[in-house]
Amino acid sequence: MSSIAGKKSALTWAVHLSVAALVLLWVFPTLGLLVSSFRTTDQIRTSGWWVSLFPAVQNEVFRTADPGAVRIERDGLFMVEGNLYVVAGRAETADDVRAEISAWGVSSREIAAFVPGQTADLGEGETLRVAANGDYVWAGTDDQISGRGQRIFVTAASPPEFTLANYQGVLFDPRNREGMGKAFFNTLTVTIPATIIPILIAAFAAYALAWMEFPGRALLVAAVVALLVVPLQLALIPLLTLHNQIGIGKGYLGVWLAHTGFGLPLAIYLLRNYMIGLPREIIECAKIDGATDFQIFTRIVLPLSFPALASFAIFQFLWTWNDLLVAMVFLIDSSGQTTVMTRQIVELMGTRGGDWEILATSAFVSIAVPLIVFFTMQRYLVRGLLAGSVK
Repeated sequence: MSSIAGKKSALTWAVHLSVAALVLLWVFPTLGLLVSSFRTTDQIRTSGWWVSLFPAVQNEVFRTADPGAVRIERDGLFMVEGNLYVVAGRAETADDVRAEISAWGVSSREIAAFVPGQTADLGEGETLRVAANGDYVWAGTDDQISGRGQRIFVTAASPPEFTLANYQGVLFDPRNREGMGKAFFNTLTVTIPATIIPILIAAFAAYALAWMEFPGRALLVAAVVALLVVPLQLALIPLLTLHNQIGIGKGYLGVWLAHTGFGLPLAIYLLRNYMIGLPREIIECAKIDGATDFQIFTRIVLPLSFPALASFAIFQFLWTWNDLLVAMVFLIDSSGQTTVMTRQIVELMGTRGGDWEILATSAFVSIAVPLIVFFTMQRYLVRGLLAGSVK
């Protein structure tokens, strides 16, 4: 009974679960990167992205303002008044404070010794009172209210906070030291020509190998298949040496030609398999009507081959956009004028590794464009990859 036509295999559920697991493994990190790119530095450091929609409870250490210029005398006592978050630079004014203090203390051993509004006796008449919004009053004698500000341990709940400042700083701020805006356009400058050029060349070559009769065609097809397994790293040094000898080893032209050379074998192979599967009658009827090979290619074959063209364009765009090795080898520029995003992110991890909001924003910007390209053209992906697989 297990071989009855139409009966689902027992492995169907295993396949579905495997696909669901792979989707989740891909979606969760991407979603986490997106959420983190809109969070502030403090929130990223103190809580995970999965709790970003809920208030975050944090234990922090503040100091009151230094008494030197802000203390006042009242009824024989010296006082320092203010707001902990304003002094720390977390808010412009006390009205801007969004966190709510639930407990506080003056010792690391008892960080929750007092509740907001309670006055702590620090000994010999010195007192300290902290409100829920961070307002404080530190009072004592002349000798007590001096030197550095009083240290205060605070347990507070901060509401969810999202900001566009990360993207504004990374992409549009003219004072941006990270250079991600420049690197973004440099990556587009590399990727777009490096995707279009191999498609144009491969389309002509694939048509010739599929429909034109000439001596040595089979050998050329075999050579294309053989080039598919040539490691990219094997050709880097010879190709760079050649580029340096002819003077294109330190610019966009060199990296365009490098990506074109590395992408042509797959492009020709993929497009030829698709074109050879087109109905022969269409080609023969066009030749009978007097159409040349160029007219057949541009008016018939090329429009019908759009799924295969789009399929390779997706792969080539993703490979070129995410490339680091070829960019580092063929874009040699110490001034940073041609630095691409992958290299810029690597440099950020070394120089700004503690600024998680910058890294998260930069990383999501680097994957946003490939995601848009993939989801826009993914309907052609399967049709293009399966081209020529059946007759």
